Amino acid sequence: MTVSPVRFEHLDSALGVGTATPRLSWQVRTEDPEWAQTAYELESGGTVVRVESAEQVLVPWPFEPLASRERAEVRVRVASGGAWSDWSGPSTVEAGLLAPEDWSARFISPAHDGPAPILRRTVTLRPGIRSARLYATAQGVYEATLNGSRVGDEVLAPGWTSYEHRLRYQTHDVTTLLREGENTLDVLLGNGWFRGRLTWSGKSAFYGDRLALLAQLEVTYEDGTTEVIGTDEQWSAHDSGILADDLYDGQRTDLRPRESTVDSVEVVEADLGRLVAPEGPPVRVTQVLPAVRVWESPSGKTLVDFGQNLVGWVRLRAHGPGEVTVRHAEVLEDGELGVRPLRSAKATDSYLLPEGEHVLEPNLTFHGFRYAEVSGVAEFTAEAVVVGTDLRRTGWFDCSDEDLNQFHRNVVWGMRGNFLDVPTDCPQRDERLGWTGDIQVFSPTASFLFDTAGFLSSWLGDLAADQHKDGAVPYVIPDVLYDPEPTATAWGDAAAVVPWVLYQRFGDAEILARQYESMRAWVDKIASLTTDGVWAGGFQFGDWLDPTAPPDNPFAAQAYPDVVATAYLARSAEIVAESARVIGKDPAHYAALAASTREAFVRHYVTPSGRVLSDAPTAYALALEWALLPEASQRAHAASRLADLVRGNGFRIATGFVGTPLMTDALVKAGRPDLAYRLLLEKGCPSWLYPVTMGATTIWERWDSMLPDGTINPGEMTSFNHYALGAVADWMHRSVAGLAPAAPGYREIVVKPLPYKALTHATARHDTPYGEAEVSWRRADSQLTLEVTVPPGSRATVHLPGGGTEVVRHGRHSWTVAEPAPEQRPVRTVRDLVDAPELWEGAVSVLVSHELARDAADAAAQAAPYFDAPAGDLPIFLARKDPTGSGEAAREELVKLLG
Repeated sequence: MTVSPVRFEHLDSALGVGTATPRLSWQVRTEDPEWAQTAYELESGGTVVRVESAEQVLVPWPFEPLASRERAEVRVRVASGGAWSDWSGPSTVEAGLLAPEDWSARFISPAHDGPAPILRRTVTLRPGIRSARLYATAQGVYEATLNGSRVGDEVLAPGWTSYEHRLRYQTHDVTTLLREGENTLDVLLGNGWFRGRLTWSGKSAFYGDRLALLAQLEVTYEDGTTEVIGTDEQWSAHDSGILADDLYDGQRTDLRPRESTVDSVEVVEADLGRLVAPEGPPVRVTQVLPAVRVWESPSGKTLVDFGQNLVGWVRLRAHGPGEVTVRHAEVLEDGELGVRPLRSAKATDSYLLPEGEHVLEPNLTFHGFRYAEVSGVAEFTAEAVVVGTDLRRTGWFDCSDEDLNQFHRNVVWGMRGNFLDVPTDCPQRDERLGWTGDIQVFSPTASFLFDTAGFLSSWLGDLAADQHKDGAVPYVIPDVLYDPEPTATAWGDAAAVVPWVLYQRFGDAEILARQYESMRAWVDKIASLTTDGVWAGGFQFGDWLDPTAPPDNPFAAQAYPDVVATAYLARSAEIVAESARVIGKDPAHYAALAASTREAFVRHYVTPSGRVLSDAPTAYALALEWALLPEASQRAHAASRLADLVRGNGFRIATGFVGTPLMTDALVKAGRPDLAYRLLLEKGCPSWLYPVTMGATTIWERWDSMLPDGTINPGEMTSFNHYALGAVADWMHRSVAGLAPAAPGYREIVVKPLPYKALTHATARHDTPYGEAEVSWRRADSQLTLEVTVPPGSRATVHLPGGGTEVVRHGRHSWTVAEPAPEQRPVRTVRDLVDAPELWEGAVSVLVSHELARDAADAAAQAAPYFDAPAGDLPIFLARKDPTGSGEAAREELVKLLG
């Protein structure tokens, strides 16, 4: 038995933590099937604390609180009964500056405004340097160098937070970069989110028009003394050669020799009480991709394809002199860069070069792109530098369908590009904002694929900070839209849903305690807007981007906004009640609100038989998934109606942001996992796999961001990198492969795969807080083999395909059972015919050949009114103009097909 080194909070690196009492987690590896932790001991500085407990995830700090700058080493060992493990290796934690009084530095800014200044301080240090730390942040973004060497590897630090309330600072260990004698610290400042352009309004300087730096270099000598060099009037400002920088528009850099100018600096008054330490990893360069093709476009432009839609920038190696320009786009249209979806964002980097060879890349901007247009240089080499928050990958999926695997890869790449310090909607156009609705639906998928605990807990801190006093939640966080009354269902509900997801996936009850007032305030706000128990009227995004909505009106969904809004009120009230139970508060009020809202939902929007107002797939999915229908007969009718709507749409998706994550789960709840699979595996437009057939490498904003003819959707709002519609990947993990949490943090796991005949195998693997869990199934020779790995500290309830349930503890487990025989449904009605994939494919062929339908989707839509009719009579119903001609001939072929 071995124990991993301790992890502090949700951090992979515990340098500069923002709490004096960081929580501790560890993982155990053992081959002993009877092992169970009964106690643990933690040791630091010779002090040992024993706790009788089975807990190993986010356990309380047992020592004296850390002081600012204090460093501690911690080891752990665990017991199972009387048997103790060896001590783990030591883990080091160091507190950051925990109070405003710890800062002697002050914000400074160049006395005269200019683009991208370098702020400089030269200092002479004594011999005997033992350690050194640089604490730094900026109004804007910063990049520091010490004696010509880069400090840290962060990109666009300090990132984007609600700057008025929360500004992150970073802690850097710079011991090895210092030397005895003269040392020079240079810090480059850029506009970033602070002063650069934000939103489609064209406005800049949302947070202020003055870039500023706060930096504190603390050098500790061998004799125990400390020297502190903070930003003050002794610093100077210099030109950087960067002529312009903007996140939307790009960066322009002059690399030619120039005469250096020196400017003085001024102290800028700013609130140091808003400084916070990072809760998750920073933005970094995470990958570099070579160009896969360079060619000339029809207009004579030099184009580069990097083979993957990504976020970052282009790195060129080229010779000067001259001016080199790089433009970016996600797609091509008519053989040229498709830049219309960028709207006003220029997404252009340019360089003025002297003689010689140069490596060209920006450092104060980023772009969303797959293709680049390079001008001004005949010969070059190019590679794409991928940037994003450096989240630890924790989840993987694989199956026998390569298109489905590519779709899953697209989900991963879409998340990588849009999780750039905040969970943005898209990374390329004049937007890139932290839309609450997108992350609300995607957070379960995100929290499987990557360790998002610190990333999203930090974002939730901004949500609470920007939340209105009356509980209204802005549409984007950080809020730069400044809507005076931002109350939209599914968007504001992120305040309740995202903390609950983090609790479920990471076992972090503290996030519920921290966010509880924010969660409660949102629910109280929308409850105050109800009339007779339902939330009706007012502005709503609704089931945003329902594929039936016209390109210029994404609001025009099939599901009535009031139905969606009231369903979400019931759901969020229930979440707040459950959260209250977890953190020891009284849940009664919110439990009663959830119950009364469900009752009002039925009273206003559901017929006695179970038809839901608007008769839309999203409405039924909400009602089924969130237990909004009290009567069994209503649930049965809703399930049947949802299935018919899916059939009638030819298994092409008919939901927007709200309904899409729920559809496959709702169909399983309706007893029709086969229909869920057919919805998932459909390739016609609109569908999840349609973009894959069009060569997509990320998830699109619209189901048809690119039309089948290769042209870009005519809507003004069209992105090719938007993760929200990829939320179905969570169902792929939980149901296709069969790996799902059954208790917070995967302390208990439910294994319940739903094998389907179109797949021969599927696997999901997840690095849970307790260790790696994996579920894999494979069909062969009429047998099905299920393999399950459970980490120590967890246990799994395994539902065997074909029947039977077993509860297993940690270790590797395997079962081989007879493959469950597919349910044989006699084909009597048109509905039965549609439900038989091979027969339906043949029937569609018959109908198309007789010009009774254009394609499978058209055939299904026309067949929907006749689902209860005899299957063989379908052509007669469709041949309204010639029932005895083409209809009868088609009927004969269809009857023959049906045998």
